[in-house]
Formats: sequence, structure tokens, C-alpha cells
Amino acid sequence: MAGNTSKTARASVRAGQAGQGGALSVLGEFKYLIPLADGRFAYVRNLTNGKTNHLRTDSDAFVEEIRSLASAGHGAKIRAEIQGLDEANPGHQWAATEKRLADAGVFEG
Repeated sequence: MAGNTSKTARASVRAGQAGQGGALSVLGEFKYLIPLADGRFAYVRNLTNGKTNHLRTDSDAFVEEIRSLASAGHGAKIRAEIQGLDEANPGHQWAATEKRLADAGVFEG
């Protein structure tokens, strides 16, 4: 960048570059799951390949998507996010989703 660029312009460019990954960021924290239809479906944002998949939370595809993210080192954050969703929406079955993922061994290793 040119040396005579204003501080505001530089901040604007940095903010625009930060959003290029397509990631939903809330107060600097990347959100992996965007719940839909009372937790029956979710958008899963995959940081490793830059894709966002619309998946049914009780499907094998959902388990495998979370498994791939967990194997890339994001398991603890995803588990914490699911627990937060369960606390915020106790009727949406996020505890059952977490149990299904844990039973499948997604968060191990």
C-alpha cells in the first residue's frame, strides 16, 4: 500500500481481506455451525476447504464433515460451539447431536 493511505482506508482494506475466506466471524471468533430448522439442519463451514455445506444434523455426511474438521484440529472448538448451542436452545437436540458425534469417535485423537 502507498504510504499516504489514510488509517481508515487501511483498516477498511484489512477488514475486506479478512472476510475473503467466507467465514462467519462474531467478535473475532469463527463459527463452524449455523443452525437451521430448530437444529435439524445446519450449515457447516469448513475452514480447511473453504466450503459451506447444508447438512442434516442426524446424517452420516454431517458426522463425516465434523470428523474432517476435528481431524484438522478444530474438534474442541466445534464441541464447545455445540454445547453453547444446546445451552442457548435446549429444545433443539444439540446434546443428542453432540452425543452422536462423540459415540462415532469424532472428537477423539
